[in-house]
Amino acid sequence: MKQILCLSSEPWSNRLPGRTQQIVSRLRDTQILYFSPALSPRDRTFRKPGRQVRPNVTAYTLPPIPFPIPEQRRRLFQMAWKRISRFIQEAAVRKRIDEPLLWTTHPRHIHLVDRLDYSSLVYDCDRVWDNPPAHWEGSLAQAADVVFAASPLLCDRLSPCSSNIALLPNGINLPLFDANAPRPDPMPGVKAPILGWAGAIREGLDLSPVLYAAQSRPDWGFLLLGSVDKKNPFLRQLDKLSNVFLTGPRPAAEVPDWLFRCQVLMDLPRTDQPFDEVVSPRLFEYLATGKPVVSMLWPDQVEQFPDVVYGAHELEEFVTLCAHAIEEAPGLAQRRIDRAAQAAWPRRVGEVERILTTAGLL
Repeated sequence: MKQILCLSSEPWSNRLPGRTQQIVSRLRDTQILYFSPALSPRDRTFRKPGRQVRPNVTAYTLPPIPFPIPEQRRRLFQMAWKRISRFIQEAAVRKRIDEPLLWTTHPRHIHLVDRLDYSSLVYDCDRVWDNPPAHWEGSLAQAADVVFAASPLLCDRLSPCSSNIALLPNGINLPLFDANAPRPDPMPGVKAPILGWAGAIREGLDLSPVLYAAQSRPDWGFLLLGSVDKKNPFLRQLDKLSNVFLTGPRPAAEVPDWLFRCQVLMDLPRTDQPFDEVVSPRLFEYLATGKPVVSMLWPDQVEQFPDVVYGAHELEEFVTLCAHAIEEAPGLAQRRIDRAAQAAWPRRVGEVERILTTAGLL
């Protein structure tokens, strides 16, 4: 049985499992210690014993770094990372972990690479990290035996640092989106066509297409499903419109019911990530429903799935394509479902296991 120390950038969640959790929890014949960062400088969860979240996975919260420490303040910087590495090593000793594979997910993990005992190193990069110094990620990729990247752009970005890079796009928990499963109607009594978005409404989410469409087509309904950051500049205007429905967050098990209720699903850009080409799990979830998808693109952006997604570059075009999508003839639904099936997490993890086995790491 292979042992793995997983340094995640996100906490373990039974409600909304992220990419790292989806991957490592599916690796066969493994014993995994899963470490996630503290949620705040005052988080004392690290004092609790590890949680047995799967038969083969124990989850821990790392000690917090009490305040931002610049790398230039070398003594304090080293002390902070020494404390974290000691916590990991002590947990590994208690669980009798010996010569594990070290799975890293964030450039800051470079500061643990020389402090931990392990036999091999993997870096899984699922986004462009803007805040850490570039040399952190470059050094981590250079030290890794295998680098996984979630998009071709990330592969190109890391290629000067590693010759062992594999493309590993995001995936989908496909069984949740069975088109034949009976589903309740979460919006009873609403007769208008519903255009939906599912995901956190962050400050940087560009909701201008929704606002423009909702004002242009009062006969359509617009569903925004997810937690809301009140700093988003479009929310105040949207909240005043009677054909806009802000539901707040819903359990992951309920999300498919809401998506299947929609006639069209909307994919929106983020102003804080204008050049992000990583395909989000959200888009694969949209495709799994078979429903038409209309994506708002940046001016020079090219739609990655033009055969199954309508791509708009202007607000007027967005509304026009939504109208076409509502009236779409049958035929594309199964193609979308098939495209989503190709992204099922078990298939993604099968590729991970193949690559790591070939490299002698599993």
